[in-house]
Amino acid sequence: MKAIVDADECTGCELCTQTCPEVFEMQDDIAVVTANEVPADAEETCRQAAEECPVECISIEE
Repeated sequence: MKAIVDADECTGCELCTQTCPEVFEMQDDIAVVTANEVPADAEETCRQAAEECPVECISIEE
């Protein structure tokens, strides 16, 4: 599973980094993905972060 952040849409609210710090971190006020593949034990929280994103800029590829 992969997570992708659309940097053009990200508002830097940091919700994803709080929900799933294993996969997301902030760089220059924009969320970025830190893992090429989402670790199996972080898949649920990664999906949660994508669902909770207020601007829907996180996509998940299975």
